[in-house]
Amino acid sequence: MKKLLWGLLALPFSVLAAEPAATAATAAAAPVASSGVAGQLTQLVLGLLLVLGLIFFLAWLLRRVQQAGPAGKGQVIELIGSRALGPRDRLMLVQVGNEQILLGLSPGTITALHVLKEPVEVPTTAEKATPEFAQHLLKILGKDQKDKK
Repeated sequence: MKKLLWGLLALPFSVLAAEPAATAATAAAAPVASSGVAGQLTQLVLGLLLVLGLIFFLAWLLRRVQQAGPAGKGQVIELIGSRALGPRDRLMLVQVGNEQILLGLSPGTITALHVLKEPVEVPTTAEKATPEFAQHLLKILGKDQKDKK
């Protein structure tokens, strides 16, 4: 896989490296220099598009491979809740098996602050709040759009 990747990445550069010999032969045959510049520019653009397409394809492939991993039901660690304390610091409540652990996250460190003896019950109203928020937001946006007309 690595050989294929490096081969595809080196392809535009190998074409450009071989170009001076080809242009020298064509320059002797035809004195038109603009077609050589246009050809090089076309190769450069096509090579760039090839590399960018390869990057996007590999990013898509990586996402697909990561999604094909273990499903959410098979995971042992579950995030119960999270709270931002500042721009870079957070508190997270994580459930591991039957235990819930309160973690403090800051740049470069994760600290277990407390292991809860009794698990915290998560309210089920959080699922219901999302559609109401979306409806309220659409209502507000609809009023803003009517005011602009």
